[in-house]
Parts: sequence; structure tokens; C-alpha cells
Amino acid sequence: MTTTARTTKAATLSASAHTIMDSPVGPLTLVTREGGLAGLYMTQQRHRPPQETFGSQVAADDIPVLARTTEQLAGYFAGDITDFDIDLSTSGTPFQSRVWAALRDIPYGETVSYGELAAVLGQPTASRAVGLANGKNPVGIIVPCHRVVGANGSMTGYGGGLERKRWLLSFESGAQQAVLS
Repeated sequence: MTTTARTTKAATLSASAHTIMDSPVGPLTLVTREGGLAGLYMTQQRHRPPQETFGSQVAADDIPVLARTTEQLAGYFAGDITDFDIDLSTSGTPFQSRVWAALRDIPYGETVSYGELAAVLGQPTASRAVGLANGKNPVGIIVPCHRVVGANGSMTGYGGGLERKRWLLSFESGAQQAVLS
């Protein structure tokens, strides 16, 4: 590899770049920054940053974290994996980061309420704040914010839309459905 190629590849690892992959819930935009996954965005997603912040579009195989993420997401949607092992490079407040870490502990195919998640964090009266942090999760599916429901089990907000949340929960429970359009 030439010095220029090494320098360009190193710059790509620290700068933002993105790739788009097809999935049963529609196209997913995967964004990398500083060598980790910084975003996983669905089309028409609430809190989706402007496209120009995603950096240049690259082939997933060009950047290791994007290659690993697309491979693991393909395995998830094929029903072969239930847990992700992806280096993340997300940014949020300390409270948001605590919520996002707790989300990763919700087992595949299970749900918890916002209040239950707040109690796990040691702040049982913070269910509304948990909901707000959950909604700002920049790496849905991998950090499974779709597994959080209302206190009575009802479907509540989801940045990717309630139809996608229902599909993901149904998929994880073993009920296969057609691809969303």
C-alpha cells in the first residue's frame, strides 16, 4: 500500500463516511466516525441528521466497522444472530449514554417499559427522561430501542415509525412478516 493510500484510508477512518444497505424494514444508512458506528438511520426517521453530516458514501467493505455492521445486520435479519458486537462511536449526554447502554441489556425477543428501564437505571421516576433518551438513540436495532414499550405493553413512539417497531418486535418473537415497503 502506498503512503498516499494509507493516509487516505486513515483519514476515512477518522472522518465521517456512510453506506446504505437494504433491509426488510427499508434502506438503512450506516454512518461511521472515528472507526466506530456513529449512526444507523432509517428513511423518514425522527431525529435523523442532515445527509451532509454523514460524510462521503463508501462501499461497506471499504471500512471495517461498516463491513462488520452490514454482515451482522444481515445475520440478524436472517434470524441467525440475536446480539451485536459492533464498536460504537456515539455521542450523547451522560444520561443518554447510560440509557443506551441499558438498552443493550434488553434480551432479544423481550420488551421492557420505560418505567422498568428507569428503575434499572436507579431513577424510577425518570421514565419520561428515559423515553426522550430512547428517542435520540442514533443506532437503532443494534441498540434495541424498539424493545421499549408503554407501561401497559402498548406500542409507543419509535424514531423509525411504529410500523417498523411492530415489525421488529414481531420478527424477534418469531412471527415472520412480509418486507415493509
